[in-house]
Amino acid sequence: MSNGGVNEGRRRFLTAATCVVGGAGAVGVAVPFVGSWNPSARAKAAGAPVKYNLSKLEPGQMVTVEWRGKPVYVVRRTQEVLDDLPTIDGLLRDPNSTESVQPPYADNEVRSIKPEFLVLLGLCTHLGCAPMYRPEVGAADLGGADWKGGFFCPCHGSKFDLAGRVYKGVPAPINLEIPPYRFDSDAVITIGLDQEA
Repeated sequence: MSNGGVNEGRRRFLTAATCVVGGAGAVGVAVPFVGSWNPSARAKAAGAPVKYNLSKLEPGQMVTVEWRGKPVYVVRRTQEVLDDLPTIDGLLRDPNSTESVQPPYADNEVRSIKPEFLVLLGLCTHLGCAPMYRPEVGAADLGGADWKGGFFCPCHGSKFDLAGRVYKGVPAPINLEIPPYRFDSDAVITIGLDQEA
């Protein structure tokens, strides 16, 4: 029987080549598609704990560290600031932080693991604006002699002391939130992981 001049070897070669090229194209489309299901590096980093070295933070200074896309304020408080905290309890809505969002290890008068370092979420508990750090004592626009330093929210006028506790008579309903954090050493903290008991 005659095959009508068809070259069987050539037919097999073309069929195999077409299958290989088609398969490579399918893999080329599938790899990016399946890869798109995985979270991006930025998304992974947004939820990951963040380390910060405190060694260059001077007394009275504040830095902002980003964690989960939110500002976290880290303040190195002076002894004078720590001594002033109890003197304004009568001006505060929740001086003992009974209604605050904070880990158990920050449930104390200074709201921190180590009194010198304050770590808190830099979002006003009223509508989520970022309060400004105003450490100057006696600022006339913030209460004069009653102002011992703290945070002022420019959006609606809420005020917080240097433990993140909210003043009476302002829109913010509760104290600033303390995120989970821990000390890995005397100079390094990790924001996003709890201190072990």
